[in-house]
Amino acid sequence: MTVDFAQAADPFRRELLAHCYRMLGSLHDAEDLVQETYLRAWKAYDQFEGRSSVRTWLYRIATNVCLTALDTRTRRPLPFGLGASSTESDPLTQDHEIPWLEPFPTDPAAIVTERESTRLAFVAALQHLPPRQRAVLILRDVLKLTAAETADQLDMTVAAVNSALQRAHAQLKDLSEDEVTEPADAKPLLDKWVKAFEAKDIPAIIGMFAEDVVWEMPPYPQWYSGPEMIAWHLTNQCPAVPHGARMIPVQANEQPAYGLYLREEDGVFRPFNLQVLEVRNDRITHVSSFFDLSLFPKFGLPTTA
Repeated sequence: MTVDFAQAADPFRRELLAHCYRMLGSLHDAEDLVQETYLRAWKAYDQFEGRSSVRTWLYRIATNVCLTALDTRTRRPLPFGLGASSTESDPLTQDHEIPWLEPFPTDPAAIVTERESTRLAFVAALQHLPPRQRAVLILRDVLKLTAAETADQLDMTVAAVNSALQRAHAQLKDLSEDEVTEPADAKPLLDKWVKAFEAKDIPAIIGMFAEDVVWEMPPYPQWYSGPEMIAWHLTNQCPAVPHGARMIPVQANEQPAYGLYLREEDGVFRPFNLQVLEVRNDRITHVSSFFDLSLFPKFGLPTTA
C-alpha cells in the first residue's frame, strides 16, 4: 500500500465497516469485505482519475463487493423474526446452522458525523430486502446520496433507483423513524439494570420491562415475550446466581450493551454473553443476548472481569 493511498483511504475505514455491516448483518463478514474493498482499491488506485471523491469511490467498490458476497449468502435473522415466542415446554437448544445477525460495536461520537444507522431493529429489517433494494435504501436514506449518485454507484438508472427505494420503503413501512435514532439518556435505568442483574434480583429486573418486552439469545432460536415469561426463563434456565455475575458497559448498534461475565468454580468471572438493550420511555423493550464469545475482543472486552 503506498503512502498516498493510505493517507487518502484510511480515514474512511471505520464508516466503510459500518456500511458493509448494514449490508451483510455480520461484523465478521464486514471486516473481511472491508479488507477486500481496500485490496481492490489499492490495486486500482493508479487508475483513479479523481472524477469523484475518494470516499465516493471507496463506497462504490465496497457496495459492489457486498452485493457480490450476498450472491452466496442468505439473510441473517434474529430469533424474534423467525416465528412465535417460546413457552415453558419448548426445549432450549442452540442452532448453529442459522447464520445469525451479529451486533456491531459503535462509537456514539461517530454516529452523528457519519450518519450511521446500525440499530439492531433497522439492520434486522434490512435483511428482509433483496440485496439491490437494500443497497439503494442504505445509499439514499442512510448515506443521503441523491438518486443520480446512487444510480451511478450501482450502475442503475435514476428511475430504477426511485422504484427500488419505493419498494423498500413499502416493505419496511412498519419500522418507525424512532427505531433508527439514538435513545434518550437512560443512565439511571441502566444503572438499576446492572445492579439488579448482577444480584439476579428478578423482581427488580422485570420491573424495568415494558409489557411487550422481548428477550432473545442467538444462537438459541427460542425467544420470550412479556415480563412473566422472561422471569420464568431467568429463574429456571439462566445459570447466573445472585452476585455471581459482572457486567462491563459497551456500545453496540447505537444502543446500550454489556459484556456479561459469570463466576466459575475457580472464582474467576469469564465471558458468558453480550447483551444489547433497547430502551424506550424509561422501559427496557428488547434484550438481545449474543452467545458468540468471539465478539468479546471485537468490543474491546477483557477475557476476565
